[in-house]
Formats: sequence, C-alpha cells, structure tokens
Amino acid sequence: MAIDQATVRKIASLARIAISDAEAAAMEGELNGILGWVEQLGEVDVTGVEPMTAVIPNRLRLREDVVDADPLTGGNRRDDILANAPAPQHGFFGVPKVIE
Repeated sequence: MAIDQATVRKIASLARIAISDAEAAAMEGELNGILGWVEQLGEVDVTGVEPMTAVIPNRLRLREDVVDADPLTGGNRRDDILANAPAPQHGFFGVPKVIE
C-alpha cells in the first residue's frame, strides 16, 4: 500500500494538524517508509514461535482473596471509614454533582 499526498492531507485533517505542501511531501516519504517496514515484518517466518506479551517472563503475584485478613484495613469498617467523610449519604461517600 502506497500513501500519496492526498492521503497524507486526509490523515492530517483527521488528526487536526495543519501541514504545508512541503511537509506533506516529506510525510509521504516517511509514511511510505514505515509501511515498507511493516510489510517487511509481515514476510518474516514465525512458524513455531509462541506469541508473547513481554520479552521477559512475567508472573503475577497473587494472594488469597480473604475478607478481613487485616483487622485495620479489612472489611466491615464502613461506619469507621464514613466517619471521616464530609457528607456521607446512605452508606456511601457523598460527592457534589459535577454534571448538569
């Protein structure tokens, strides 16, 4: 796929970027170069290569989901926490309306 100056101007318009004719000509070459690299990547043989999300193995450190594991920060402390709220409403934090 090749990009022409009309396509560059359309992309710039969609991105709300004002570009001159000289800038459009320069961007045409740059975008065609980028698309060339993408096409070249598509030619790489990746059979047998497992997909990965990172270059290093990441393991999530999970913990048991235990309610009231810590008596200071565990559950069933709603009344204590809402005592610090400036305007609690029906067991929740009351906040001012920001959308009219």
